[in-house]
Amino acid sequence: MTDMTRPAIDVQGLRKAYGGKTVLDQVDLSVEAGTVTALLGPNGAGKTTTVHILSTLVRPDGGTAVVNGCDVVRDHDGVRAAIGLTGQFSAVDGLLTGEENLRLMARLRHLGPKRGAQRVAELLEQFDLVESARKPLATYSGGMRRRLDLAMTLVAAPRVLFLDEPTSGLDPRSRHTMWDIVRGLVSDGTTVLLTTQHLDEADELADRIAVLDGGRIVANGTPDELKRLVPGGHIRLRFTDAAALDAAARLLGDSTRDEAGLALTVPGDGTVGALRGILGRLDNAGVEMEDLSIHTPDLDDVFFALTAATNRSARSARAAEAEPARTKGTES
Repeated sequence: MTDMTRPAIDVQGLRKAYGGKTVLDQVDLSVEAGTVTALLGPNGAGKTTTVHILSTLVRPDGGTAVVNGCDVVRDHDGVRAAIGLTGQFSAVDGLLTGEENLRLMARLRHLGPKRGAQRVAELLEQFDLVESARKPLATYSGGMRRRLDLAMTLVAAPRVLFLDEPTSGLDPRSRHTMWDIVRGLVSDGTTVLLTTQHLDEADELADRIAVLDGGRIVANGTPDELKRLVPGGHIRLRFTDAAALDAAARLLGDSTRDEAGLALTVPGDGTVGALRGILGRLDNAGVEMEDLSIHTPDLDDVFFALTAATNRSARSARAAEAEPARTKGTES
């Protein structure tokens, strides 16, 4: 049973290198039990390596990682008993039917004939695969294969689930179906660590998001917290007449007017404090508005801003390291 009072995943100072290339550099990450954390980052940022270390497929070079109370190095059997992993590519056997795939996994998990049959029936129902259960996988769509893949991962009812690009290549309808399945798992107490290239997916599913870039966590917080990290947020105020618009523009100097729409755009991070300040100034001056809307940067803005900043820092560091060598060569 998962202890809900401690993190389901606790990573401290995780390091991994291949040859001379550092893939993970002092990564810290904590995931609360019964929540979804999304791990975002560009290709090569270290997302899959992190998942492989946490699922005991790869041994770290340094740091510690504990999953469901078990150390990934010292107690890999305990970790494996507690987790499920769905990778980027389907792991189903194309020569078997969906039901046969699930029965095979049940036997591998030592569920026993009675419990295995019961679990297979439960998963076929849960993943809407009953009608296609005895059909060959050649007849399955991409979405059906991914649902079966996830169902196989859940045969032993893992407490911690790693989803590595789970909706890659799926159409929008199949992606939404997978989202609903993940939400259902989390509502039942499963902890999910999700890697994805789809930022809308992270926004939909994640309680917290960690952005991994250059082997380091460059940001970690709720989706709303991360959106407030980058500029571009604003509050749009709309008024009933030009006189009210003029009065508001004089009060709120750092703003942009929309004459035709009788609207004023005011920079702001969308917080309650910022909104209260603007409304208070208008109210004190007796300026009435018709309505307002709050606009914050989306996760695309956050992703590009954070990873671009890291890339600029890395380029600057490399240039600084190269400068002494160039200077020395010039002097000689």
